Amino acid sequence: MNVTVEWIYKSPKGLETTFRSDEMPAEQAIRIAEDLERMGRAKQVLFLDRFDSSWTVKEMKGYLKGIETEPHNITVYFDGGFDLTTKAAGLGCVIYYDQNGNSHRLRRNAAVKELISNNEAEYAALHFCLQELELLNVHDLPVRIIGDSRVVINHLSEEWPVIEENLFSWADRIESKMKELGIRPEYELVSRKKNTEADRLAAQALNGIDISATIEVANE
Repeated sequence: MNVTVEWIYKSPKGLETTFRSDEMPAEQAIRIAEDLERMGRAKQVLFLDRFDSSWTVKEMKGYLKGIETEPHNITVYFDGGFDLTTKAAGLGCVIYYDQNGNSHRLRRNAAVKELISNNEAEYAALHFCLQELELLNVHDLPVRIIGDSRVVINHLSEEWPVIEENLFSWADRIESKMKELGIRPEYELVSRKKNTEADRLAAQALNGIDISATIEVANE
C-alpha cells in the first residue's frame, strides 16, 4: 500500500504550514511520521491513500499489523496471447506480494479455447489473475494491476467505453469479482517490454507448457 504523508509544521514562533511528501510504501511512511513526531514540530501527521482516505499514525500501524500474516502489498501482471490459426489462447499471471515479513512471487499460466480475439484473451488473463488472488485469500485490499493491453486497462479505468458485447461481458465479470473480493484496483499501462514475465507465461501456455510456481524473492 502506497501513501503520502501530510503534516502541519509549527515553528518555535507559532507559524504553521502544511507539507505533503511524495508517495511511498506505508511502512516507510510510518518511520518518517515517527521521526517527525520525535522532532516535536509536527502538529498533525496523516497518511493519504490513492482512494482519498486519510489515516492517523495509530490507524495505519493497526492496519499494517492486521494484514501482516495475510498477502498484502500486491502487484499483479497479466497478459493474454491468441493464435488466430488454432483459436487457442494462453493466459499469463504473475503476482508479487508480501506475507509474514517476506516477499513472494507467484507465476501461473493456463491454456484456454473458445475465445475469439487477442483482446478477449487479455481480459481472460486478468480474470485468471483474480481467481489466483481469491485462492490466496486476498480481500479488502488495494491491488496494483499492470498490463500492456491498452484496451483492458483503459476500459476498466473508464478511460474508454466498452462497446464490444463479448468484452463488456468480461469487464462485468472482472468488476463483479473485484467487488466480491473487496479489491480496490490501481491500473497501470506499461509497454510489452515491461510485462515480459506475464507475456512469456502466456506464450508458454500456447506451446503446451504449464507453469505453476511460488517462490520467495529478495526485498529490494
